[in-house]
Amino acid sequence: MHLSDRVTGLFLVVLGALAFWGGSLLPAVPGQDVGPAAFPMVIGGGLVLCGALIALGIGRSFEAPEAADDAPPPGLAARIGGWAAFLPPALLIFYVLVSERLGFLPTAALMLLATARALGASWRLAAGVALLAPLAVHLAFAKLLRVPLPDGVLPAPW
Repeated sequence: MHLSDRVTGLFLVVLGALAFWGGSLLPAVPGQDVGPAAFPMVIGGGLVLCGALIALGIGRSFEAPEAADDAPPPGLAARIGGWAAFLPPALLIFYVLVSERLGFLPTAALMLLATARALGASWRLAAGVALLAPLAVHLAFAKLLRVPLPDGVLPAPW
């Protein structure tokens, strides 16, 4: 079943508007500029914007035409077929089981390496993402949001 871009885009606009509205109902935290409402409102705004762009067909001309032979994309997902659907829940379970002992940085790096390789990224690109992205996420959570993440065997340098 194929849904048109207009239907999909409008669904995202409604979903984003609901997330924005729900976030705006959250109470502010005294003494903090950024409260619990900020994250759902930013995500909701992004969904509204992206959904509107999809519904209006903006960017459609940038898509590459589909290949006639319907060959599967390269990578682990092509080799394991339908089993690739179990990768995200398996990685979440992996994070829950290992993150306290191993720490956020190594656990996130392993998860990103596995995901990038499963999506067909080269080893060089996958390693770069696995090394840099966990540091950026940890920095955002630790400094900006003040949410502690497990240190484990490799504590963050900040």
